[in-house]
Amino acid sequence: MKTRITELFGIKYPIMLSGMSWISTPKMVAAVSNAGGLGILASGVLDAEQTRAAIKEIKSLTDKPFGVNASLLFPGAAENAKVALDEKVPVINFSLGKGDWIVKAAHEYGGKVIATVVNRRHAKRAADYGCDGLVVTGHEAAAHGGDATSLVLIPAIAETVKIPIIAAGGFADAKGLVAALALGADGVAMGTRLMSTKESPLHENYKKLSLEKTEDDTIYGLYFDGLGCRSMRTKAAEKAYRKGLFGMPNFPKALITSRKMAKLLHFPYFKLFLGILLSGWDNSKQLAYFATAFPALEAATIEGDSKKGVLPVGQITGLIHDVPTVAELFARIDKEATELQKKLSASLL
Repeated sequence: MKTRITELFGIKYPIMLSGMSWISTPKMVAAVSNAGGLGILASGVLDAEQTRAAIKEIKSLTDKPFGVNASLLFPGAAENAKVALDEKVPVINFSLGKGDWIVKAAHEYGGKVIATVVNRRHAKRAADYGCDGLVVTGHEAAAHGGDATSLVLIPAIAETVKIPIIAAGGFADAKGLVAALALGADGVAMGTRLMSTKESPLHENYKKLSLEKTEDDTIYGLYFDGLGCRSMRTKAAEKAYRKGLFGMPNFPKALITSRKMAKLLHFPYFKLFLGILLSGWDNSKQLAYFATAFPALEAATIEGDSKKGVLPVGQITGLIHDVPTVAELFARIDKEATELQKKLSASLL
């Protein structure tokens, strides 16, 4: 199957691994790339040294194209992006910030840059400063989707920009891939679906839960991490999503957790704290939300704790019925997509 995305990145299937903290690890990235997709390393919980080590590990596991993501709002993200540039990573995916400097640096060595966007304005801006493609994230997605659903958002952005589009939010199988192509996308990103594969490091407790949950078993709200986030509905998630006092994050808890985050990222705590304060009230409040959400995300992904953990998943969790290898999943999608295209062609009069 050839699309503008497969041609742009030199991959077999128009499928990208979403960059998910604690999930999109080097081995997972390599599994996706070796199976013919585009693996993306999640650098959000890594410092610069760990990011470099992870990139080198990926290179030892695959000779296929792969990428690194950087959520530029997070402390240390810019440094991780600079490491990816220094290592001449084939693809860099950025979000939550302006990445024009990433585009300029990556293009100097022939790298490609894709921006994650949730609306037309951000899509046009990313295209204007030279991004090679876009990840367009609809409301159905795990974690931070847009306000519009993929059914509307993808064609809206496809008519706004000329660069290739990777659709994210609501895609788990051949039907989703073919639908995304019909809407104007050139490929799909999969997070929730790829979490439930044999190679995924997601704790087995949550892989099992993912098979049990339906499309109705997600929760979406503004007060978990401050951005509007979708997660698997559990009692722990319902509690975590409740609106705090005056709609504010739990600042005392954020202070405690931020120390752990600073240690994890090997960031001097005073430097981190001062940098957050100097970034302004809105940014400080947002980062406080992230800090309070951090333990719940880690508890779910790493520890498999369904009583304390919160796992971001998309509505497509209701379409997951097995735990295949990545290669098996991609081969199935390719075969069924080809059959579906023939069926659709025959049914159109």
